[in-house]
Amino acid sequence: MLADVPAAPFPIPTAGGGPTYRVGIVGASGYTGAELMRLLAGHPNFELEVMTGDSKAGTAVADLYPSLALAYRGRFFEAYTPEIVDGLDVVFCGLPHGVSMGVIPEIIDNVGVVVDLGSDFRLKNPQLYPDWYGAEHVAPEYLPEAAYGLPELFRSDIAEARLIAATGCNAATATLTLAPLLAAGLVEPDGIIINLITGVSGAGRPPKENTTFCTVDENVTAYGLLTHRHTPEIEQALSVSTGRDVTVLFTPHLAPLNRGILASCYGRPTRSLDTGEVLEAMADYYRDEPFVVVDHRSPSTKAVTGSNAVHLTGRVDPRTGLVMGVGVLDNLMKGASGMAVQCANIAIGLPETTGLSTVGVYP
Repeated sequence: MLADVPAAPFPIPTAGGGPTYRVGIVGASGYTGAELMRLLAGHPNFELEVMTGDSKAGTAVADLYPSLALAYRGRFFEAYTPEIVDGLDVVFCGLPHGVSMGVIPEIIDNVGVVVDLGSDFRLKNPQLYPDWYGAEHVAPEYLPEAAYGLPELFRSDIAEARLIAATGCNAATATLTLAPLLAAGLVEPDGIIINLITGVSGAGRPPKENTTFCTVDENVTAYGLLTHRHTPEIEQALSVSTGRDVTVLFTPHLAPLNRGILASCYGRPTRSLDTGEVLEAMADYYRDEPFVVVDHRSPSTKAVTGSNAVHLTGRVDPRTGLVMGVGVLDNLMKGASGMAVQCANIAIGLPETTGLSTVGVYP
């Protein structure tokens, strides 16, 4: 069921049916920016007017991303200034961690809606940023108003927001997997274990020692042991959405995949359960959601590649007594740019499925 949404801020009537909204991307040259550009090229109501990328300013879009050559023929990345986005209806920020908190205060009063794909406005408690990100938050006054950008759990908040903090890709996968089990009271909220496998594109486009081909190929590495930054984000989202004080042990693993995330989540049951009850709880929770599949089949990352879909399943192990949930999504789509477009659709007053596909690219 779609939420009631406010009137769009600056609609421009068009002959093609429905208003057109003027859109910009600050930080368009990275992977999430490129994925946004791909999605916006096919969005019937969003017109991409501004694409900034300071490290690639003056570079033709087609030179950096030949896949976008036809959609953005003759277009170039521009240098960012606050004035460049003035008057736009939607601005997406695809900036590195710690950068958005300096940029968004410069632009938020002069645009309609800002969707931040970074982590700078996800956590409500500013004291968590020094602990998990190693730096003080420079704009904590905006944290209370930032809507957490996970539509399946926080749709009504997104519909009323001018600042949306899109969910982290790892956090989205784990949260969507666990939320129905916690909301139904099927698993204990403490001591939840999340083991997650993620593709290399989640680390971004700039080269890093741990993401070179020779490092990643035929290699799987656990990282962020006990300290991964998505841990408090997962705990916050699950605690707020279910009304329970949730704690998790989260361990991501980098695998030789371009894109995709698979999360296996384990919790202790609150009572005697069977697999049928777990699957039914998950299906009931997401019954009206356009992008969520709950199935007995074990989900795979390939099934969701290029789509905004999430595939989920669940099990109860009678031998150990544990409840297991498994979820997959495309980290650049439902884990980042697709989710950002979904959030923008809701905030601007469009059907949230506009410009987004539920169909994966296979093989």
